Amino acid sequence: MTDATKPAPRTDLIICPNCDAVFSLARPGHGEKAVCSRCETVLITPRRNAGLQIIALSLSIVILISTAAVFPFLSVDAIGIKNSVSILETALVFSDGPLAVLSLTTAALILFIPLLRVMLCLYVIVPLVRDRAPAPYSADAFRVAEALRPWSMAEVFAIGCAVALIKVSALVHVTFGPAFWLFSVLVMLVVVQENIICRWSVWNALSRPRRS
Repeated sequence: MTDATKPAPRTDLIICPNCDAVFSLARPGHGEKAVCSRCETVLITPRRNAGLQIIALSLSIVILISTAAVFPFLSVDAIGIKNSVSILETALVFSDGPLAVLSLTTAALILFIPLLRVMLCLYVIVPLVRDRAPAPYSADAFRVAEALRPWSMAEVFAIGCAVALIKVSALVHVTFGPAFWLFSVLVMLVVVQENIICRWSVWNALSRPRRS
C-alpha cells in the first residue's frame, strides 16, 4: 500500500490502552478527565500549565536521583561495628562476582531507568512548552519512555527497603542517611508526575506541531 492510498488517521476516535474499547473523542476541559466506561482507565487529563509543572518535577527528580545515588542511604550499628552505604554502592556490591548481571540490573531499575525516563520526558516536553516544533525523534523518545515505565522501580525499591528495615531493626541499630529522605521525596515526585502528565495531550501535540 502506497502513501497515497493509505487511509487518513482517525482523529475523532480514542482507544483505551487497557481494554481496547473505542470511543468517540470528546476533549474534556481543564481540570476534567475522560475515563473509559468499561475499565475506568483515565484516557485524557488536561491541566493548565501542566507542561511547566512536568518540567519542574522532572528537573527536581534528576537532582534527587543524582544526589540520592551517592549520599549515604543508611548506617548500621551492630555490637559497636558501624557501616554506612549509598544506594549505588548497595546496587553494585556484587558487580565483580557471578551476580554482576543482577547487580547491574538492580542499579538500572532503581536509578538509571528512572533517570533515563525523566531525561526523555524533558527532551519531548520542553520544545512543546516553548511553542516550538518537536525535537527530532521526539515521538520515538516518548515511545521509549513509555515502554520503560513498567521497568522504573524506584517505588518498589522504597517498599522493599521499608520491609527490610522493619525486619532488621530488632537486630541492629539503623540510622537513616540523607539519601533515604531524598529518595522518599523522589518517590513522591515520581508519583505526582505520573498523575499530572496527560499522554494523549503529548501525542496530540507531537502529531500537530504548532510551528517549525
